[in-house]
Amino acid sequence: MLRVLTGALAALTMLTGAALMGDDTTARAAGTGPAHQFSFTSIDGAPMSMGDFAGKAVLVVNTASRCGFTPQYDALQSVWETYRDRGLVVLGVPSNDFGGQEPGTEAQIKAFCETNFSVDFPMTEKQVVVGSGAHPFYRWAAEAGGADKVPSWNFHKYLIAPDGTFVAAIPTRVSPTDPSAIAAIEKALPQ
Repeated sequence: MLRVLTGALAALTMLTGAALMGDDTTARAAGTGPAHQFSFTSIDGAPMSMGDFAGKAVLVVNTASRCGFTPQYDALQSVWETYRDRGLVVLGVPSNDFGGQEPGTEAQIKAFCETNFSVDFPMTEKQVVVGSGAHPFYRWAAEAGGADKVPSWNFHKYLIAPDGTFVAAIPTRVSPTDPSAIAAIEKALPQ
C-alpha cells in the first residue's frame, strides 16, 4: 500500500511540476528510480553523490562560461542564496556540448564563476549532457521528462523533488528568477 501511495505522490509531483512549466508530460519516469542514484565528481575532483541531496529540491543546470546566457549565473546564485536554507540545492554542470562555449579546465571554470559571478553553489566536473555519451543523470532526465525536455542549449534547468523524482524542465530562455521558475522551485521545496 505504501508503495502505491509513494508512486501516486511521485506521479502527482511530476504532473504538478509539468503543469507549472506548461508541459504535457505524463508520469513516464515512474519506473526509472530517483535522481539520488547518480553521482558526479565535483569541480574540485571530490565524489559528489546526488544521494547527498536527498530531502532537498535540486535545480540542475548545464552551464557554460562563453554563452549569451552566462549572465544567468547571477540569477542562479541569487536563487541559491534565497532558497538554500529552505532546502534547495543549485547544481551547476559545466558542459561544452553547445557551441564549444565551455572549453576551459575545471580550475579555469571555477575561477571564472567565482571571480565574475561570486558563485559558491556546488558545481561538477565538465560533463556531456546530450546524446548517447551523456552523463547517466542526463539520460535519466531525458527519459523522465521526455525527448522534448532534453537540453538544446546551455543553461537548461531540471528541477528534482526532495524524493528524487523529476519535477520539471525549465528551458534555457527562462531565467531561474522568472516568476514561473520561482513558483516551481517554491512548490518543490521540502515541506
